Amino acid sequence: MANHKSAKKRALQNEVRRLRNRSVKTQIKGIVKNTRAASAGDDVTQASEQLKIAQSAIDRAAKKGVLHRKTAARKISRLSRLVKTA
Repeated sequence: MANHKSAKKRALQNEVRRLRNRSVKTQIKGIVKNTRAASAGDDVTQASEQLKIAQSAIDRAAKKGVLHRKTAARKISRLSRLVKTA
């Protein structure tokens, strides 16, 4: 464990960020799962609505630094391709 005051503060900040990042990543996984399920169904409008929600959430995570920007772009690209072919 950290001995200096600044190191203790840094450890606490890292833990808070880790929990926040984990929460955002879990949220994104659920949204992506809903989008994939909607694209597997017959309703095209619902799938496109879910894609918009997923795209927004992924972009927000990339903006905050939870996801790398290229990872976010890859996820959005794959989802949009999946919805387009459905």
